[in-house]
Amino acid sequence: MNETEPISWSKDIFLKWSNFKAEHNPSIFEDSHSEIKLRFTWTVNSDTINNEVVFMIENISLFVDFHPLLSSFRTLEINDNLLKHEQGHFDLSELIKNENLKELQNKFYGKQFPTRGQNDDQRKQFAKEDSGKMIVKEIEKLEQLLVFRRQKYDEQTNFGQNQEKQTGYDLIFNNLRK
Repeated sequence: MNETEPISWSKDIFLKWSNFKAEHNPSIFEDSHSEIKLRFTWTVNSDTINNEVVFMIENISLFVDFHPLLSSFRTLEINDNLLKHEQGHFDLSELIKNENLKELQNKFYGKQFPTRGQNDDQRKQFAKEDSGKMIVKEIEKLEQLLVFRRQKYDEQTNFGQNQEKQTGYDLIFNNLRK
């Protein structure tokens, strides 16, 4: 794995300061910043039903990725507690993914969607394109939830400085690794 490529969340992966590759902007308030994004894969199948071509979305998978080239820290402020707090952002993203994956899948599974195109090849291409756009709209909602929950995490833990609140979150995050 290239050290600048995104790191997918895994129960065996813990962030290190060396994963943060971006130069820190001295004008921002945060002592560190983790750029975390959701990525997805899916399968789309098409079929002809009553002389109309439709597509079905299946096998949606979500992944939480930490982006080293977009993540940074203020060199003079690094410590184990701050790193643990940043790991918490990564873990919180995985938790939100787990909490919402089934609902995301249920929005699409078992449903048929109309497609467009003049021939089978076009219809298959449009089915792939349209299904991706439909899923992206839902992922954007999840990303907004992620932003909200990350802000709440920062506020409640005072960016990891409130040890009591941070410990409470850490206990929740430890359940992800079982």
